[in-house]
Order: sequence, then structure tokens, then C-alpha cells
Amino acid sequence: MNVRRSLAEDVAAGVELPPIFCPLEPAINPACRAVERRAVSWLDDVGLCADAGERARVIGTHSADFYARFAPHADEDRLLAAALWVYWGFAFDDACCDAGHYAARPAEFVPMASRVQRALERPVPSAGDDRYAAAVHDVGARFRELGTPVQFQRFVAAQRAWLAGVAWQVADRARGHMPDLDDYLTMRLHSAGGEPTFAMLEIADGREVPAAEMERPAVRALTEAAIAVAALDNDRHSLAREMDQDHTGQNIYNVLLAHNGGSFPAAVRTATGLRDRILLRFVSLRERLLPRLGSAGRGYVDGLAYGIRGNAEWGLRVPRYLGDTAAREITWAERPMDDSAEPIPVPTIAWWWDV
Repeated sequence: MNVRRSLAEDVAAGVELPPIFCPLEPAINPACRAVERRAVSWLDDVGLCADAGERARVIGTHSADFYARFAPHADEDRLLAAALWVYWGFAFDDACCDAGHYAARPAEFVPMASRVQRALERPVPSAGDDRYAAAVHDVGARFRELGTPVQFQRFVAAQRAWLAGVAWQVADRARGHMPDLDDYLTMRLHSAGGEPTFAMLEIADGREVPAAEMERPAVRALTEAAIAVAALDNDRHSLAREMDQDHTGQNIYNVLLAHNGGSFPAAVRTATGLRDRILLRFVSLRERLLPRLGSAGRGYVDGLAYGIRGNAEWGLRVPRYLGDTAAREITWAERPMDDSAEPIPVPTIAWWWDV
């Protein structure tokens, strides 16, 4: 495809991506290293990794560090349970979603993913579970023990939404279809994995957000905005890696190039401005909403903010995206690429400015 060749040429030429704008405060859980050690032992105990290479890649996601930034105040056992799902999620995503046998076979992906989802849902293991289903069942058992029934079912629904979004992505890949911006953002709100990642905040925090607060349109808008910012940051983080592996069919830059034309630097500016406007909406809505929430709701919304910042910091440091490149000191943008407070005229997200 001409878009892919143009993108590849620009990346190969060393076109720089701008620093990330993120005025949110960082934090990290002090139990991070202990959780990482326990998580690596779990990977070996459940047999999640098929070989030494996969084991090294999964450990190299630094998933304990990742979620320690989302839940800086969680106790060690709760942080461990969430981190285990993140390790599992990266392993499953790499092997079955972004690459591998199922990556462009929607008719096979859907039943496989449904079996994995069922392993999470049922309270007992099955001898027929493969290594991914068995591992996610183990994580689900921890969530049942640590969380309330409501929290567990919220997480089950969130993982189902993620797998549905990935199925959409796999279907697009199979037919060589490039979505427009509205469809792409709709898909990424699910396929990026942000829904289950943020759904674990309640379990890690140990407090259940009342339904009257969790289902408020403004809280839903904050959740979706946090997912969108993290998803667009991940498109940025993973660009070079995806170019190396030749599976950049769907990312924000290719979507903009395919439908708007122009150059890669122009697509970067547009994508960065879009992301920054969403973040600014998150910040302003959060400030207005926090005083109206109870302690559990405030903890959840604070977790969304920690997650945005933590995902950005983790993505700028983790070997998953850096490869053999040595980590550099992070330079943050001092101001947004686009500071407009007007609603973004994309139907799937424009309502965030109405709540």
C-alpha cells in the first residue's frame, strides 16, 4: 500500500515524534518490585509462556511497573492480581491478536476468544483450557476473592468489550480495510484494552464505586477519554515496533494518511492535537466532577488520571517499544499541540463535551 510505504519511509528517515504533553501527576506503588518477582514466579507456575523467547518478551513488558503506576496506593496482593492480568493480556495480545495464526482470521478468532472469555466467567477450571484460558481463569479466581461480585462482573464485561474490539480489528485486517477516524476511535476504545485495564482500578483500590456514580455520563466520559488518550499514546509508542514487524495497517497515523492525505509529519501534528484536546477535556471535566463524588468514586477518577500518566511514562521506558534502544530521559511537552476547548467533531466522542 502506498500509505504504508510512505509511513515506513518517514519512520526510517528518523522523523521525530513530538514530546508528550501530560500535566497529570505521576506516582508509583512501592510494592512494584515485590509484585514483579511474584508475577514472574506465577508465569512459570501456570505455564503461560511456550518457550524461553516468549517468556523473555512477556517479562519484558514490565507489567508490574505498568500497573503500579495506575494503582499507587493498592496493597501488594491487589496490585499483584491486576499486574498478572496485564502480563497475561500482553502475552495473549501478541500471540493471538496483533500477530500469529488468528490475527487476520476473524472466523477463527471469535470462537477462540469466546472460549478464553468463558474461562474467565466460570468459577471452576476446565481440563480443556489452553494455556491462555487456564491463566486468565486463575486471574479471575483472584479477582473473585479480592473484589466484590459487582466489581468482578464489571471486569468480565470490560474484558468482553476488549475482545469484541479486537475482533473488529481482526476483521478489518482480514479484508484490508482502513477505517475512517470515527470508526477507528470507536474500535480503539475497546481494542486497546483500556476498558479492562481501568476496570481493575476498583479491585486494586478495594472500594466499590456505587452504580449511581459509575454510570453517570460524566464518569463514563472520563473513562472513555482516559482510554482514548492511552490508546493514542500507545499508537505513538508502538509505531517503530510495528513498522519493524510490518503490521501497521491500523494506527492513528495511517488512518489520517489514508483519509486526509498529506505527509506523515502532518498526520503526527493532527494526531497529537487530537490527543491533547481529549486530555484537556479529561482534565477540565475531572476537576469539575471530583467534588461531586464519594470517596470510592474519587479514588476511581484519580486512578484514571494516574493511568494516563503512568501509561505514558511506561511506554517511553519499556523494552517492548524501545527494543534495543537505550531508554532516554523523558522530555515532556510544555504545552498542548492544540489547546482548543471546542468539542472534537467526531460523532463517537463529541458527546464528552456535553456532560
